[in-house]
Amino acid sequence: MNDRSGKVPSAGVAVKELLKTVIFVVLLVLLIRSVLVQAYHIPSGSMEDTLLEGDYVIGDKLTYGTQIPDRLPLFNLKLPSFRMPGFRSPEPGDLVIFEFPEDPSKDFIKRCIAVSGQVVEMKDRTIFVDGEIFSEAPGVKYTSSRQSRRDRWGPETIPDGHIFVMGDNRDNSYDSRGWGTVSLEKVKAHPLLIYYSSDANVSFWRFWEKIRWGRLGTIE
Repeated sequence: MNDRSGKVPSAGVAVKELLKTVIFVVLLVLLIRSVLVQAYHIPSGSMEDTLLEGDYVIGDKLTYGTQIPDRLPLFNLKLPSFRMPGFRSPEPGDLVIFEFPEDPSKDFIKRCIAVSGQVVEMKDRTIFVDGEIFSEAPGVKYTSSRQSRRDRWGPETIPDGHIFVMGDNRDNSYDSRGWGTVSLEKVKAHPLLIYYSSDANVSFWRFWEKIRWGRLGTIE
């Protein structure tokens, strides 16, 4: 297409404009991903039946605050980051996305059970927080009929600036019972909704059936 002078833009100018557009789009995506929302994949069954393996969730980064810029997309490379404060801290019963304390390259999703200053303990699979029975979410389950030391522990006082988290699939979750509390500095997002859910047991060619339509939407 000719410009007003009647000259045809050179290939170099066209490439330059294309690169500027691409860079702008990439920066915009990085800004949204770093500050507003981010997609997360559920790789295991530790949060069943609340979240299933193959669920994809949108995490809101404004509620709890987050790390910026966090990691370099695609390469999963941890970058020097600062903490953007949120509107509030996680509360008992909330779902929380956080940086796994034992491996900064991984993000975990668990349920907050207790917060700073609270005393938590478990007696025969019943959780007590500050002496009161903890109200369990509908998706919490136990898969073994036999109890273990993981079902009887505490009391433990949660240190300042930390939270105690557990997976809803209590017999198949690696959580605060194994590696301790989570620093609020490691908290990244609040799961908002499931935007996609894929059943690994269904063939890719049956894509309509592979999508678990009934799981799309908000998370309890």
